[in-house]
Order: sequence, then structure tokens, then C-alpha cells
Amino acid sequence: MDMRKGAPAVVLLSGGLDSTTVLAIAAREAGQRVHALSFAYGQRHALELRYAARQAARFEVAAHEVVELGALGRLVAGATSLVADSPLAVPAAGARDPDSAIPTTYVPGRNTVFLSYALAWAEALGARDIWVGVNAVDYSGYPDCRPEFIASFERTARLATRMGVEAEDDAGVAIHAPLIELRKHEIIARGLALGVDYGETTSCYDPTPAGEDGLALACGRCESCALRRAGFADAGVDDPTRYVPGA
Repeated sequence: MDMRKGAPAVVLLSGGLDSTTVLAIAAREAGQRVHALSFAYGQRHALELRYAARQAARFEVAAHEVVELGALGRLVAGATSLVADSPLAVPAAGARDPDSAIPTTYVPGRNTVFLSYALAWAEALGARDIWVGVNAVDYSGYPDCRPEFIASFERTARLATRMGVEAEDDAGVAIHAPLIELRKHEIIARGLALGVDYGETTSCYDPTPAGEDGLALACGRCESCALRRAGFADAGVDDPTRYVPGA
């Protein structure tokens, strides 16, 4: 991997399986000085932020910031089931609105907003690398997880920043999405090779708090749980996820 070893980088870290794998790639494979960025946007699965903090500490990041975006959650609550205050229920795996290819777990504008914050921090740090764990294979059809979106945002980043305009090599900021074309079992295999503890990640859209350890019980019924469970099975390794009894 042709990367700027030791250079500062910003990693979007939710505390989930994919973002933690990307954290490991940026920190251990690329050898960059990671600044992890998480968001509290009123998500139903806000317990993921505890996992993000644990993973940031495990990988000894240079900094970990959690941005409060409760206003975003309030603005989009009527359009996504992923926000705690939404009137919509998280759908079970395979249960899709026949009139839409995009499930209600899509959060309007989320990755655009997150990447914009990452870009601002990257420019302030002098970091030319932003890492994000989007995936266009084992995913739910979200428009902001597609390769064309990432490429478009990278072009915007180069046009909209001083760093991009003044870059002598015409490179500016690079958006790295190393998982975008991988299947879930391939992501898991790559993370395990880099020492990721998937027992301290969460993927569930509707988890149940599980006590003082700060971890959670996954519902086992949402599409994200189904993808995660199948990923471990296909990778041929034990699934460390703690599901609610009977799930």
C-alpha cells in the first residue's frame, strides 16, 4: 500500500465491524497517525460509541473526537428508522418496502455530513488521508456507500479546500475506502489478520443494553445482524457477537 507512513490521517469510526477494520488498516497496515472521528446523531444504536472508544484506545490513536449532531437526528427522524426518536421500526432482514430499493435504515445525508466534518479536521491537521468503512457489496443499498459517491466527494474535497487548491502534485485530500468492494467474510479475514477483536464491535441497528460492561446484545433480526452473522460463517470463524436469547 502506497501510503504516507507516520502522517496524520482521519478515520471515521462508528465502533462497527467495518469501521474498526478500516481503523486497523490505517493504523497498522498503512502506519498512519490516526485521528478517529465518531458522531452522536441520536442513533438508535448509540451504544456503538462505547465500542468506538474502546477500539480507539486499543489502536492507540492520536485523538478520538465524538461530534454531537443531535440536530441531524431530529431533522431526519421521520425519514429513517435508525434514529431513536423515529416513528419507524427497524425492519427485519429481508423485509423491504416494495416501493423502494433503499431501506428505512438509510439516514439521509449521513455520510456526506460525516465526511465533511472529517475533511474540516483533516485540513486543520494537515492530513491528506481520510478513511471510511463504506461497502458497496454486502450492504443495504445506501446511495452514499457507492464508489461513485466516494469518488465525487474526493473531487469536491480537492476543489473546496486550501490544501487541495495549493497541492503541488494536484492530489490534495484522498478518501480511502479499502472495503468498498469486499464481501463481509473478506473484511473479517482482513481485520483478524490485523488483530481486530470483533467481540468489541457492534453491527446491530437495534441493540439491547447488556449491563455494566458497556457492551450490548444484538437483536439478531435486522439486516445488519444478518450480514454480520453470515460473514463470520463464510469466513469459517466463530461469531463473537452476543445476541439476545433465541435470536
